[in-house]
Amino acid sequence: MSSERENGKREIYLDNAATTRMPDVVKEAMEPYLGENFGNASTMYRYGEEAREALERTRKIIADTLEAKPSEIYFTSGGSESDNWAVKGIAGEQKKEGRHIITSRIEHHAILNSCEYLERLGYHVTYLDVDENGLVSPESVMQAIRPDTTLITVMFGNNEVGTVEPIAQIGRIAREQKILFHTDAVQAYAQLPISVRYLPVDALSASAHKFHGPKGVGFLYIREGVKIPSFIHGGGQERGKRAGTENVAGIVGMGRAAELAFSNLRRSVQKETMLRNYMIEKIFHEIPDVRLNGHRSRRLPGNISVSFKGLDGASLLILLDEDGICASGGSACNTGEERISYVIEALGVPDEYAAGTVRLTLCRDTTRQDVDMAVASLKRNVARLRE
Repeated sequence: MSSERENGKREIYLDNAATTRMPDVVKEAMEPYLGENFGNASTMYRYGEEAREALERTRKIIADTLEAKPSEIYFTSGGSESDNWAVKGIAGEQKKEGRHIITSRIEHHAILNSCEYLERLGYHVTYLDVDENGLVSPESVMQAIRPDTTLITVMFGNNEVGTVEPIAQIGRIAREQKILFHTDAVQAYAQLPISVRYLPVDALSASAHKFHGPKGVGFLYIREGVKIPSFIHGGGQERGKRAGTENVAGIVGMGRAAELAFSNLRRSVQKETMLRNYMIEKIFHEIPDVRLNGHRSRRLPGNISVSFKGLDGASLLILLDEDGICASGGSACNTGEERISYVIEALGVPDEYAAGTVRLTLCRDTTRQDVDMAVASLKRNVARLRE
Protein backbone atom coordinates (compact mmCIF):
# COMPACT_ATOMS: atom_id res chain seq x y z
CA MET A 1 0.00 0.00 0.00
CA SER A 2 1.48 3.33 -1.03
CA SER A 3 0.56 7.01 -0.77
CA GLU A 4 2.27 10.40 -0.83
CA ARG A 5 3.65 12.30 2.13
CA GLU A 6 3.19 16.05 2.51
CA ASN A 7 6.65 16.60 1.02
CA GLY A 8 5.60 14.74 -2.12
CA LYS A 9 7.69 11.66 -1.33
CA ARG A 10 6.06 8.30 -2.06
CA GLU A 11 5.22 6.38 1.13
CA ILE A 12 5.02 2.59 1.22
CA TYR A 13 3.26 1.16 4.26
CA LEU A 14 4.62 -2.25 5.28
CA ASP A 15 3.58 -2.44 8.94
CA ASN A 16 0.13 -4.00 8.63
CA ALA A 17 0.74 -6.31 11.60
CA ALA A 18 0.85 -3.17 13.77
CA THR A 19 -2.32 -1.67 12.31
CA THR A 20 -4.08 -1.34 8.97
CA ARG A 21 -5.49 1.54 6.97
CA MET A 22 -9.27 1.87 7.18
CA PRO A 23 -10.90 2.19 3.73
CA ASP A 24 -13.55 4.78 2.94
CA VAL A 25 -16.35 2.20 2.75
CA VAL A 26 -15.74 1.28 6.40
CA LYS A 27 -15.77 4.95 7.44
CA GLU A 28 -19.01 5.44 5.48
CA ALA A 29 -20.62 2.50 7.30
CA MET A 30 -19.68 4.06 10.64
CA GLU A 31 -20.73 7.66 9.90
CA PRO A 32 -24.49 7.31 10.56
CA TYR A 33 -23.75 6.01 14.07
CA LEU A 34 -21.49 8.97 14.77
CA GLY A 35 -24.26 11.37 13.75
CA GLU A 36 -27.98 10.91 13.26
CA ASN A 37 -28.12 7.31 14.57
CA PHE A 38 -26.44 8.25 17.84
CA GLY A 39 -28.66 6.21 20.14
CA ASN A 40 -27.68 4.09 23.11
CA ALA A 41 -28.38 0.43 22.29
CA SER A 42 -29.76 -0.15 25.79
CA THR A 43 -32.68 2.28 25.37
CA MET A 44 -36.17 1.31 24.20
CA TYR A 45 -37.09 4.12 21.79
CA ARG A 46 -36.28 4.37 18.07
CA TYR A 47 -32.68 5.59 18.35
CA GLY A 48 -31.85 2.77 20.73
CA GLU A 49 -33.59 0.16 18.59
CA GLU A 50 -31.61 1.27 15.52
CA ALA A 51 -28.35 0.99 17.44
CA ARG A 52 -29.32 -2.39 18.87
CA GLU A 53 -30.27 -3.73 15.43
CA ALA A 54 -26.90 -2.58 14.07
CA LEU A 55 -25.09 -4.43 16.87
CA GLU A 56 -26.97 -7.65 16.24
CA ARG A 57 -26.44 -7.45 12.47
CA THR A 58 -22.71 -7.13 13.11
CA ARG A 59 -22.76 -9.97 15.64
CA LYS A 60 -24.22 -12.23 12.96
CA ILE A 61 -21.70 -11.03 10.36
CA ILE A 62 -18.80 -11.89 12.69
CA ALA A 63 -20.37 -15.20 13.72
CA ASP A 64 -20.88 -16.23 10.09
CA THR A 65 -17.19 -15.62 9.28
CA LEU A 66 -16.27 -18.19 11.95
CA GLU A 67 -19.25 -20.51 11.35
CA ALA A 68 -20.23 -19.75 14.95
CA LYS A 69 -23.51 -18.76 16.58
CA PRO A 70 -24.22 -15.04 17.12
CA SER A 71 -24.73 -15.80 20.83
CA GLU A 72 -21.07 -16.91 20.99
CA ILE A 73 -19.70 -13.49 19.94
CA TYR A 74 -18.98 -10.81 22.56
CA PHE A 75 -17.83 -7.33 21.56
CA THR A 76 -14.78 -5.88 23.34
CA SER A 77 -12.39 -2.93 23.02
CA GLY A 78 -9.85 -5.02 21.09
CA GLY A 79 -7.43 -7.92 21.21
CA SER A 80 -5.79 -7.10 24.54
CA GLU A 81 -9.11 -6.97 26.37
CA SER A 82 -10.27 -10.17 24.68
CA ASP A 83 -7.05 -11.96 25.69
CA ASN A 84 -7.25 -10.68 29.27
CA TRP A 85 -10.89 -11.69 29.56
CA ALA A 86 -10.30 -15.17 28.16
CA VAL A 87 -7.25 -16.00 30.28
CA LYS A 88 -8.30 -14.42 33.57
CA GLY A 89 -11.96 -15.36 33.14
CA ILE A 90 -11.41 -19.03 32.36
CA ALA A 91 -8.71 -19.36 35.01
CA GLY A 92 -10.95 -17.77 37.61
CA GLU A 93 -13.97 -19.88 36.68
CA GLN A 94 -11.94 -23.10 36.76
CA LYS A 95 -9.86 -22.45 39.88
CA LYS A 96 -11.64 -25.10 41.96
CA GLU A 97 -10.64 -27.72 39.39
CA GLY A 98 -7.04 -26.53 39.19
CA ARG A 99 -4.70 -23.58 38.87
CA HIS A 100 -2.31 -24.68 36.15
CA ILE A 101 -2.10 -22.91 32.77
CA ILE A 102 -0.07 -23.84 29.69
CA THR A 103 1.08 -21.21 27.20
CA SER A 104 4.10 -20.48 25.01
CA ARG A 105 7.07 -18.15 25.43
CA ILE A 106 6.22 -16.22 22.24
CA GLU A 107 2.68 -15.14 23.06
CA HIS A 108 1.56 -11.51 22.82
CA HIS A 109 2.18 -9.48 25.99
CA ALA A 110 -1.58 -9.45 26.64
CA ILE A 111 -1.34 -13.20 27.28
CA LEU A 112 2.06 -13.26 28.98
CA ASN A 113 1.27 -10.39 31.35
CA SER A 114 -2.13 -11.91 32.18
CA CYS A 115 -0.39 -15.17 33.06
CA GLU A 116 2.18 -13.34 35.20
CA TYR A 117 -0.67 -11.57 37.00
CA LEU A 118 -2.31 -14.94 37.73
CA GLU A 119 1.00 -16.33 39.00
CA ARG A 120 0.97 -13.58 41.64
CA LEU A 121 -2.44 -14.91 42.70
CA GLY A 122 -1.10 -18.42 43.21
CA TYR A 123 -1.59 -19.96 39.77
CA HIS A 124 1.13 -22.03 38.10
CA VAL A 125 2.05 -21.39 34.47
CA THR A 126 4.12 -23.54 32.13
CA TYR A 127 5.75 -21.49 29.37
CA LEU A 128 6.52 -23.81 26.47
CA ASP A 129 9.65 -23.38 24.39
CA VAL A 130 9.39 -23.17 20.60
CA ASP A 131 11.71 -24.57 17.95
CA GLU A 132 13.96 -22.50 15.66
CA ASN A 133 10.94 -21.84 13.41
CA GLY A 134 8.75 -20.60 16.26
CA LEU A 135 6.55 -23.69 16.36
CA VAL A 136 4.97 -25.01 19.54
CA SER A 137 5.19 -28.79 19.57
CA PRO A 138 1.87 -30.55 20.29
CA GLU A 139 3.96 -33.21 22.07
CA SER A 140 5.33 -30.57 24.44
CA VAL A 141 1.77 -29.48 25.19
CA MET A 142 0.82 -33.06 26.01
CA GLN A 143 3.86 -33.51 28.23
CA ALA A 144 3.11 -30.30 30.14
CA ILE A 145 -0.45 -31.31 31.10
CA ARG A 146 -0.98 -31.97 34.79
CA PRO A 147 -4.04 -33.14 36.75
CA ASP A 148 -4.65 -29.51 37.73
CA THR A 149 -4.33 -28.01 34.20
CA THR A 150 -7.48 -26.05 33.37
CA LEU A 151 -6.43 -23.79 30.47
CA ILE A 152 -4.19 -23.96 27.42
CA THR A 153 -3.64 -20.72 25.48
CA VAL A 154 -1.52 -20.70 22.32
CA MET A 155 -1.67 -18.01 19.63
CA PHE A 156 -2.89 -18.83 16.13
CA GLY A 157 -0.20 -16.88 14.28
CA ASN A 158 2.74 -15.03 15.78
CA ASN A 159 2.66 -11.26 15.36
CA GLU A 160 6.44 -10.87 15.08
CA VAL A 161 7.67 -13.77 12.95
CA GLY A 162 4.44 -14.94 11.34
CA THR A 163 4.62 -18.62 12.29
CA VAL A 164 1.20 -20.32 12.22
CA GLU A 165 0.90 -22.74 15.12
CA PRO A 166 -0.63 -26.26 14.97
CA ILE A 167 -3.83 -25.05 16.58
CA ALA A 168 -6.01 -27.95 15.43
CA GLN A 169 -3.63 -30.54 16.94
CA ILE A 170 -3.26 -28.62 20.20
CA GLY A 171 -7.02 -28.13 20.36
CA ARG A 172 -7.65 -31.84 19.91
CA ILE A 173 -5.26 -32.62 22.77
CA ALA A 174 -7.07 -30.10 24.97
CA ARG A 175 -10.46 -31.52 24.03
CA GLU A 176 -9.38 -35.10 24.71
CA GLN A 177 -7.99 -34.07 28.11
CA LYS A 178 -11.10 -31.99 28.93
CA ILE A 179 -9.06 -28.78 29.21
CA LEU A 180 -10.34 -25.45 27.88
CA PHE A 181 -8.37 -24.02 24.95
CA HIS A 182 -8.03 -20.35 23.97
CA THR A 183 -6.23 -18.94 20.95
CA ASP A 184 -5.16 -15.37 20.30
CA ALA A 185 -6.17 -15.06 16.64
CA VAL A 186 -5.58 -11.29 16.40
CA GLN A 187 -3.09 -11.73 13.54
CA ALA A 188 -4.87 -14.69 11.92
CA TYR A 189 -8.54 -13.68 11.83
CA ALA A 190 -9.42 -12.32 8.36
CA GLN A 191 -5.97 -13.47 7.20
CA LEU A 192 -6.73 -17.20 7.20
CA PRO A 193 -10.00 -19.16 6.99
CA ILE A 194 -11.08 -20.21 10.49
CA SER A 195 -14.12 -22.36 11.26
CA VAL A 196 -14.96 -23.08 14.89
CA ARG A 197 -17.32 -25.81 13.68
CA TYR A 198 -14.24 -27.90 12.97
CA LEU A 199 -11.48 -26.20 14.97
CA PRO A 200 -11.52 -27.38 18.62
CA VAL A 201 -11.14 -24.01 20.35
CA ASP A 202 -13.23 -22.80 23.26
CA ALA A 203 -12.35 -19.10 23.04
CA LEU A 204 -10.80 -16.93 20.32
CA SER A 205 -9.67 -13.28 20.33
CA ALA A 206 -9.67 -10.79 17.44
CA SER A 207 -9.15 -7.05 16.89
CA ALA A 208 -10.72 -4.90 14.16
CA HIS A 209 -7.77 -2.64 13.41
CA LYS A 210 -5.73 -5.64 12.24
CA PHE A 211 -8.12 -6.23 9.32
CA HIS A 212 -8.80 -2.67 8.10
CA GLY A 213 -11.39 -1.83 10.73
CA PRO A 214 -11.36 0.90 13.39
CA LYS A 215 -9.16 0.90 16.48
CA GLY A 216 -10.64 0.34 19.92
CA VAL A 217 -12.97 -2.53 19.02
CA GLY A 218 -12.68 -6.30 18.79
CA PHE A 219 -14.45 -9.44 19.86
CA LEU A 220 -14.11 -12.60 21.90
CA TYR A 221 -15.65 -15.85 20.68
CA ILE A 222 -16.72 -18.06 23.58
CA ARG A 223 -18.00 -21.51 22.68
CA GLU A 224 -21.53 -22.23 23.84
CA GLY A 225 -21.48 -23.99 27.21
CA VAL A 226 -18.15 -22.54 28.33
CA LYS A 227 -18.65 -20.67 31.59
CA ILE A 228 -16.78 -17.39 31.85
CA PRO A 229 -17.53 -14.58 34.30
CA SER A 230 -18.05 -10.91 33.53
CA PHE A 231 -14.81 -9.03 32.90
CA ILE A 232 -16.17 -5.49 33.30
CA HIS A 233 -18.85 -5.03 35.95
CA GLY A 234 -21.65 -2.51 35.68
CA GLY A 235 -24.70 -2.68 33.46
CA GLY A 236 -26.14 -5.64 31.60
CA GLN A 237 -24.58 -5.09 28.16
CA GLU A 238 -23.32 -8.05 26.11
CA ARG A 239 -25.83 -10.35 27.76
CA GLY A 240 -24.54 -9.37 31.20
CA LYS A 241 -20.95 -10.35 30.42
CA ARG A 242 -19.31 -7.02 29.52
CA ALA A 243 -20.67 -3.82 31.02
CA GLY A 244 -20.44 -0.43 29.36
CA THR A 245 -22.30 1.40 26.62
CA GLU A 246 -21.38 -0.26 23.35
CA ASN A 247 -19.16 1.43 20.77
CA VAL A 248 -21.83 1.14 18.09
CA ALA A 249 -19.96 3.00 15.34
CA GLY A 250 -16.80 1.00 15.96
CA ILE A 251 -18.65 -2.31 16.03
CA VAL A 252 -20.45 -1.49 12.77
CA GLY A 253 -17.10 -0.55 11.22
CA MET A 254 -15.64 -3.87 12.36
CA GLY A 255 -18.51 -5.72 10.75
CA ARG A 256 -18.07 -3.90 7.45
CA ALA A 257 -14.33 -4.57 7.50
CA ALA A 258 -14.99 -8.26 8.15
CA GLU A 259 -17.45 -8.40 5.23
CA LEU A 260 -14.81 -6.92 2.93
CA ALA A 261 -12.09 -9.25 4.19
CA PHE A 262 -14.14 -12.41 3.84
CA SER A 263 -15.82 -11.49 0.53
CA ASN A 264 -12.77 -12.82 -1.33
CA LEU A 265 -10.54 -14.19 1.41
CA ARG A 266 -8.97 -17.07 -0.50
CA ARG A 267 -7.95 -14.82 -3.37
CA SER A 268 -6.46 -12.27 -0.95
CA VAL A 269 -4.53 -14.99 0.88
CA GLN A 270 -3.17 -16.34 -2.40
CA LYS A 271 -2.12 -12.88 -3.59
CA GLU A 272 -0.44 -11.91 -0.31
CA THR A 273 1.33 -15.26 -0.05
CA MET A 274 2.73 -14.99 -3.56
CA LEU A 275 3.88 -11.40 -2.97
CA ARG A 276 5.37 -12.36 0.38
CA ASN A 277 7.36 -15.20 -1.20
CA TYR A 278 8.49 -12.91 -4.02
CA MET A 279 9.75 -10.35 -1.51
CA ILE A 280 11.60 -12.97 0.57
CA GLU A 281 13.30 -14.38 -2.53
CA LYS A 282 14.21 -10.90 -3.74
CA ILE A 283 15.73 -9.93 -0.37
CA PHE A 284 17.81 -13.12 -0.25
CA HIS A 285 18.90 -12.72 -3.87
CA GLU A 286 19.98 -9.09 -3.51
CA ILE A 287 21.26 -8.79 0.07
CA PRO A 288 23.95 -11.04 1.60
CA ASP A 289 24.07 -12.31 5.19
CA VAL A 290 20.35 -12.33 5.90
CA ARG A 291 18.15 -14.92 7.61
CA LEU A 292 14.40 -15.47 7.65
CA ASN A 293 12.72 -15.69 11.05
CA GLY A 294 9.75 -17.99 11.50
CA HIS A 295 8.61 -20.96 9.47
CA ARG A 296 9.25 -20.77 5.73
CA SER A 297 5.80 -21.97 4.66
CA ARG A 298 3.65 -22.23 7.82
CA ARG A 299 3.42 -18.46 8.19
CA LEU A 300 0.85 -15.69 7.95
CA PRO A 301 0.31 -14.62 4.32
CA GLY A 302 1.73 -11.11 4.64
CA ASN A 303 4.39 -11.53 7.33
CA ILE A 304 8.14 -11.25 6.63
CA SER A 305 10.65 -11.11 9.49
CA VAL A 306 14.29 -10.93 8.46
CA SER A 307 17.53 -10.35 10.36
CA PHE A 308 20.56 -8.74 8.72
CA LYS A 309 23.97 -9.71 10.04
CA GLY A 310 26.14 -7.11 11.70
CA LEU A 311 23.87 -4.08 11.89
CA ASP A 312 21.38 -2.32 14.15
CA GLY A 313 17.75 -2.77 13.17
CA ALA A 314 16.66 0.54 14.72
CA SER A 315 19.15 2.43 12.54
CA LEU A 316 17.90 0.58 9.48
CA LEU A 317 14.30 1.50 10.29
CA ILE A 318 15.24 5.18 10.48
CA LEU A 319 16.87 5.04 7.05
CA LEU A 320 13.89 3.17 5.62
CA ASP A 321 11.57 5.84 7.01
CA GLU A 322 13.67 8.51 5.29
CA ASP A 323 12.97 6.62 2.05
CA GLY A 324 9.25 6.56 2.82
CA ILE A 325 9.18 2.89 3.87
CA CYS A 326 7.11 2.17 7.00
CA ALA A 327 8.30 -1.01 8.76
CA SER A 328 9.01 -2.17 12.30
CA GLY A 329 11.50 -4.14 14.34
CA GLY A 330 8.89 -6.54 15.71
CA SER A 331 5.76 -6.11 17.78
CA ALA A 332 4.37 -2.58 17.92
CA CYS A 333 3.81 -3.24 21.63
CA ASN A 334 7.56 -3.56 22.22
CA THR A 335 8.61 -0.23 20.74
CA GLY A 336 11.20 1.45 22.95
CA GLU A 337 11.29 -1.42 25.43
CA GLU A 338 13.76 -3.97 24.12
CA ARG A 339 16.60 -3.94 21.64
CA ILE A 340 16.18 -7.66 20.92
CA SER A 341 12.67 -9.07 21.02
CA TYR A 342 11.84 -11.95 23.36
CA VAL A 343 10.35 -13.75 20.35
CA ILE A 344 13.61 -13.50 18.40
CA GLU A 345 15.48 -14.72 21.48
CA ALA A 346 13.07 -17.65 21.90
CA LEU A 347 13.82 -18.74 18.30
CA GLY A 348 17.54 -18.78 19.08
CA VAL A 349 18.50 -16.26 16.41
CA PRO A 350 22.31 -15.80 16.63
CA ASP A 351 23.46 -12.59 18.31
CA GLU A 352 25.19 -11.28 15.18
CA TYR A 353 21.82 -11.36 13.38
CA ALA A 354 19.30 -10.71 16.18
CA ALA A 355 19.98 -6.99 16.57
CA GLY A 356 19.38 -6.42 12.85
CA THR A 357 15.80 -7.68 12.78
CA VAL A 358 13.14 -5.95 10.67
CA ARG A 359 9.49 -6.92 10.18
CA LEU A 360 7.72 -6.10 6.92
CA THR A 361 4.02 -6.93 6.78
CA LEU A 362 1.94 -6.70 3.62
CA CYS A 363 -1.79 -6.33 3.08
CA ARG A 364 -4.27 -6.92 0.26
CA ASP A 365 -3.45 -3.48 -1.22
CA THR A 366 0.34 -3.96 -1.35
CA THR A 367 1.68 -4.04 -4.91
CA ARG A 368 4.69 -5.61 -6.61
CA GLN A 369 6.00 -2.09 -7.22
CA ASP A 370 5.80 -1.40 -3.47
CA VAL A 371 7.85 -4.53 -2.82
CA ASP A 372 10.46 -3.68 -5.46
CA MET A 373 10.92 -0.18 -4.05
CA ALA A 374 11.14 -1.45 -0.48
CA VAL A 375 13.75 -4.08 -1.34
CA ALA A 376 15.79 -1.48 -3.25
CA SER A 377 15.75 0.72 -0.13
CA LEU A 378 16.71 -2.23 2.08
CA LYS A 379 19.59 -3.16 -0.21
CA ARG A 380 20.93 0.40 -0.31
CA ASN A 381 20.62 1.06 3.41
CA VAL A 382 21.91 -2.30 4.61
CA ALA A 383 25.04 -1.69 2.51
CA ARG A 384 25.29 1.86 3.89
CA LEU A 385 25.13 0.68 7.50
CA ARG A 386 27.62 -2.12 6.92
CA GLU A 387 30.09 0.33 5.42
